[in-house]
Amino acid sequence: QVQLVESGGGLVQAGGSLRLSCVTSGRTFSSYTMGWFRQAPGKEREFVAAIDWSGGNTSYADSVKGRFTISRDNAKKSVYLQMNSLRPEDTAVYYCALDYTTIATMTKSLPWYWGPGTQVTVSS
Repeated sequence: QVQLVESGGGLVQAGGSLRLSCVTSGRTFSSYTMGWFRQAPGKEREFVAAIDWSGGNTSYADSVKGRFTISRDNAKKSVYLQMNSLRPEDTAVYYCALDYTTIATMTKSLPWYWGPGTQVTVSS
């Protein structure tokens, strides 16, 4: 079984930065895509960013392009989300996700494996 655990969430003022981390454990095979999703109160879970196994291909939601950066370290079985220029509308629970699929598929359908989430709150 695959387990994902996020960390790095918290409270930050608008314009500030946070870096989320996600560590994977359990049995995983190579070539999996990892991503970040978020869910604000009263809203559906939405795609934020994804990265392929090589780390050479990424995808971002339009709302975070130019502000967020996804990266991964396969040796550490980890994925990261650097969030800059945070806005109050970025407030949500952020979830790390993993699936044996393409980035394109991950942007359109919910992945198979999820972490429990970490709260990010941006104050105005």
